[in-house]
Amino acid sequence: MSSKEPEIPSFSSPCLSSRWWSKDTVAIVTGANKGIGFALVKRFAELGLTVILTARDNGRGLEAVEALVAQGLHAHFFRLDVNNAGVSFNEIGEDCASMEHVETVVNTNFYGTKLLTESLLPFFRFSSSRVLNVSSRLGLFDQKLKNQKIKEILENEERLSVEQIDSIVNLFLQNVKQGTWKTQGWPEAWTDYAVSKLALNAYSKVLAKRYQGRGLSVNCFCPGFTQTSMTRGKGTHSADDAAEIGARVALLPREDLSTGKFYIARSNVVCSKL
Repeated sequence: MSSKEPEIPSFSSPCLSSRWWSKDTVAIVTGANKGIGFALVKRFAELGLTVILTARDNGRGLEAVEALVAQGLHAHFFRLDVNNAGVSFNEIGEDCASMEHVETVVNTNFYGTKLLTESLLPFFRFSSSRVLNVSSRLGLFDQKLKNQKIKEILENEERLSVEQIDSIVNLFLQNVKQGTWKTQGWPEAWTDYAVSKLALNAYSKVLAKRYQGRGLSVNCFCPGFTQTSMTRGKGTHSADDAAEIGARVALLPREDLSTGKFYIARSNVVCSKL
């Protein structure tokens, strides 16, 4: 993803009078028993899609569905043990925690997403399927990554591969284990979280290129500093606010839909970073 300044994409908020989707359109939301995931399920249900709410815990997932029913909405629950919510163990401004936490963050935020996506690929309708990964601007390598060698690998989008991304993540984990990560040019703020999102952004870019022109779009969305359990309730806006914008990105009209983009929520505006 280049250092080009973000642009304002040409689309408006989806409305019922111009919507392209129907009740037959299925939205699967991971990590959806709370936070941004739950808010996205609620918004998709309000807009008339068939929504599958996933969570690792049966009880919490069913409670989330019941909460929606109480609001006159409906979603189907499915227990899912991968790619459920993003995690971080750092306070605002902190760097890496322990190796145990680093592995958990990377496995959840990157490998969980990768594993689920590759498991679902055979089931996608390649004429009209969309993947929207909830990511973070902390994973924009052109701004946060100082390791020039790794930056050169990531910037070579024609040759970038999943294997190279895996190698970069493994190098990071090795540097953390050896205690050398601070001198290797990795992001300085929320380091483990940032690297996991850096890998997710790069993976999304590779996937978008692989399936370009084949009916599958793959984009990333940064919801901004949102008030969730991960941020300990801190933030500039609510999960519902983030979900409203996320739904707009996910439901872009076909004529405005692109792939391989990174969307950033800024107040009530969405910017795209190519």
